[in-house]
Amino acid sequence: MAYCTNCGSHIPEGNRFCPNCGTDNGAPAAPARENAAGGTPGGYRANIKKRDIAVAIILSVVTCGIYGLVWFFNLVTDLNTAAGDTDDQTPGVILLLSIITCGIYGWIWLYKAGEKVDRIKQSNGEAPSNSALIYLILAIVGLAIVDYALIQSELNKVAMDA
Repeated sequence: MAYCTNCGSHIPEGNRFCPNCGTDNGAPAAPARENAAGGTPGGYRANIKKRDIAVAIILSVVTCGIYGLVWFFNLVTDLNTAAGDTDDQTPGVILLLSIITCGIYGWIWLYKAGEKVDRIKQSNGEAPSNSALIYLILAIVGLAIVDYALIQSELNKVAMDA
Protein backbone atom coordinates (compact mmCIF):
# COMPACT_ATOMS: atom_id res chain seq x y z
CA MET A 1 0.00 0.00 0.00
CA ALA A 2 1.15 3.52 -0.73
CA TYR A 3 0.04 6.76 0.85
CA CYS A 4 -0.03 10.33 -0.44
CA THR A 5 2.88 12.48 0.69
CA ASN A 6 0.53 15.47 0.99
CA CYS A 7 -2.68 14.26 2.67
CA GLY A 8 -1.85 10.71 3.80
CA SER A 9 -4.70 9.10 1.83
CA HIS A 10 -4.35 5.60 0.40
CA ILE A 11 -3.21 5.62 -3.22
CA PRO A 12 -4.39 2.60 -5.23
CA GLU A 13 -1.57 0.51 -6.62
CA GLY A 14 -0.31 1.81 -9.97
CA ASN A 15 -1.70 5.34 -9.52
CA ARG A 16 0.56 8.35 -9.64
CA PHE A 17 -1.90 10.97 -8.41
CA CYS A 18 -3.68 11.00 -5.06
CA PRO A 19 -7.43 10.36 -5.50
CA ASN A 20 -8.16 12.67 -2.55
CA CYS A 21 -6.06 15.80 -3.12
CA GLY A 22 -4.62 15.24 -6.61
CA THR A 23 -0.98 15.54 -5.53
CA ASP A 24 1.55 14.10 -7.98
CA ASN A 25 3.46 11.52 -5.95
CA GLY A 26 6.04 10.80 -8.64
CA ALA A 27 6.29 7.30 -10.02
CA PRO A 28 3.20 5.08 -9.85
CA ALA A 29 2.56 3.98 -6.31
CA ALA A 30 3.96 0.62 -5.36
CA PRO A 31 3.05 -1.40 -2.33
CA ALA A 32 5.02 -0.32 0.72
CA ARG A 33 7.54 -2.72 2.21
CA GLU A 34 6.34 -4.29 5.41
CA ASN A 35 8.43 -4.71 8.49
CA ALA A 36 8.49 -7.81 10.68
CA ALA A 37 5.46 -6.59 12.63
CA GLY A 38 3.44 -6.30 9.42
CA GLY A 39 3.46 -2.51 9.26
CA THR A 40 5.35 -0.13 7.06
CA PRO A 41 8.85 0.92 8.12
CA GLY A 42 8.56 3.68 10.69
CA GLY A 43 4.80 3.19 10.86
CA TYR A 44 2.03 4.90 8.95
CA ARG A 45 1.77 8.68 9.34
CA ALA A 46 -1.28 10.74 8.38
CA ASN A 47 -1.32 14.40 7.48
CA ILE A 48 -3.34 15.42 10.52
CA LYS A 49 -2.72 17.78 13.40
CA LYS A 50 -1.66 16.50 16.81
CA ARG A 51 -4.01 17.87 19.51
CA ASP A 52 -3.58 18.13 23.28
CA ILE A 53 -6.30 15.99 24.87
CA ALA A 54 -6.29 17.74 28.25
CA VAL A 55 -6.69 21.17 26.62
CA ALA A 56 -9.54 19.88 24.46
CA ILE A 57 -11.39 18.49 27.48
CA ILE A 58 -10.84 21.63 29.56
CA LEU A 59 -11.97 23.91 26.73
CA SER A 60 -15.03 21.71 26.17
CA VAL A 61 -16.03 22.09 29.82
CA VAL A 62 -15.21 25.81 30.08
CA THR A 63 -17.14 26.68 26.90
CA CYS A 64 -20.16 24.56 27.95
CA GLY A 65 -19.60 22.12 25.09
CA ILE A 66 -19.04 24.59 22.25
CA TYR A 67 -15.39 23.64 21.86
CA GLY A 68 -16.49 20.01 22.18
CA LEU A 69 -18.32 20.44 18.87
CA VAL A 70 -15.21 21.90 17.24
CA TRP A 71 -13.16 19.01 18.63
CA PHE A 72 -15.74 16.51 17.35
CA PHE A 73 -15.65 18.02 13.84
CA ASN A 74 -11.83 17.87 13.80
CA LEU A 75 -11.84 14.35 15.26
CA VAL A 76 -14.18 12.98 12.58
CA THR A 77 -12.26 14.66 9.77
CA ASP A 78 -8.87 13.48 11.09
CA LEU A 79 -10.13 9.94 11.69
CA ASN A 80 -11.49 9.72 8.15
CA THR A 81 -8.16 11.02 6.80
CA ALA A 82 -6.03 8.67 8.90
CA ALA A 83 -8.17 5.66 7.96
CA GLY A 84 -8.15 6.62 4.27
CA ASP A 85 -11.94 7.02 4.27
CA THR A 86 -12.05 10.61 3.04
CA ASP A 87 -15.39 9.98 1.31
CA ASP A 88 -17.01 8.75 4.53
CA GLN A 89 -19.68 10.69 6.41
CA THR A 90 -18.96 14.29 7.28
CA PRO A 91 -19.07 15.53 10.87
CA GLY A 92 -22.19 17.58 10.15
CA VAL A 93 -24.12 14.55 8.92
CA ILE A 94 -23.06 12.50 11.94
CA LEU A 95 -24.08 15.30 14.31
CA LEU A 96 -27.45 15.79 12.57
CA LEU A 97 -28.25 12.06 12.59
CA SER A 98 -27.24 11.86 16.25
CA ILE A 99 -29.64 14.69 17.13
CA ILE A 100 -32.49 13.17 15.10
CA THR A 101 -32.03 9.74 16.74
CA CYS A 102 -31.58 11.15 20.26
CA GLY A 103 -27.94 10.08 20.38
CA ILE A 104 -28.32 6.51 19.14
CA TYR A 105 -26.56 7.25 15.85
CA GLY A 106 -23.69 8.72 17.87
CA TRP A 107 -23.23 5.30 19.46
CA ILE A 108 -23.23 3.68 16.02
CA TRP A 109 -20.63 6.18 14.79
CA LEU A 110 -18.41 5.54 17.83
CA TYR A 111 -18.57 1.80 17.11
CA LYS A 112 -17.52 2.46 13.50
CA ALA A 113 -14.80 4.84 14.75
CA GLY A 114 -13.44 2.00 16.88
CA GLU A 115 -13.22 -0.20 13.80
CA LYS A 116 -11.30 2.56 11.99
CA VAL A 117 -8.93 2.95 14.96
CA ASP A 118 -8.23 -0.79 14.87
CA ARG A 119 -7.50 -0.59 11.11
CA ILE A 120 -5.06 2.26 11.77
CA LYS A 121 -3.40 0.21 14.53
CA GLN A 122 -3.05 -2.76 12.17
CA SER A 123 -1.46 -0.56 9.49
CA ASN A 124 1.16 0.38 12.11
CA GLY A 125 1.84 -3.25 12.99
CA GLU A 126 -0.03 -3.14 16.30
CA ALA A 127 -2.57 -5.70 17.39
CA PRO A 128 -6.17 -4.45 17.22
CA SER A 129 -7.77 -4.08 20.65
CA ASN A 130 -11.51 -4.35 19.89
CA SER A 131 -11.83 -0.59 20.24
CA ALA A 132 -15.29 -0.61 18.68
CA LEU A 133 -16.86 -2.49 21.58
CA ILE A 134 -14.98 -0.42 24.17
CA TYR A 135 -16.13 2.84 22.57
CA LEU A 136 -19.73 1.63 22.35
CA ILE A 137 -19.86 0.59 26.02
CA LEU A 138 -18.31 3.87 27.18
CA ALA A 139 -20.82 5.85 25.11
CA ILE A 140 -23.80 3.89 26.44
CA VAL A 141 -22.78 4.64 30.05
CA GLY A 142 -22.40 8.35 29.21
CA LEU A 143 -18.63 8.61 28.80
CA ALA A 144 -18.41 9.61 25.13
CA ILE A 145 -15.83 12.28 26.00
CA VAL A 146 -13.54 9.43 27.12
CA ASP A 147 -14.07 7.89 23.67
CA TYR A 148 -13.05 11.18 22.07
CA ALA A 149 -9.91 11.26 24.21
CA LEU A 150 -9.03 7.66 23.30
CA ILE A 151 -9.59 8.33 19.59
CA GLN A 152 -7.51 11.52 19.78
CA SER A 153 -4.73 9.59 21.52
CA GLU A 154 -4.60 7.09 18.65
CA LEU A 155 -4.71 9.90 16.07
CA ASN A 156 -1.84 11.69 17.84
CA LYS A 157 0.27 8.55 17.37
CA VAL A 158 -0.09 8.74 13.58
CA ALA A 159 -0.03 12.53 13.20
CA MET A 160 2.72 13.83 10.90
CA ASP A 161 4.04 16.21 13.54
CA ALA A 162 4.28 13.44 16.14
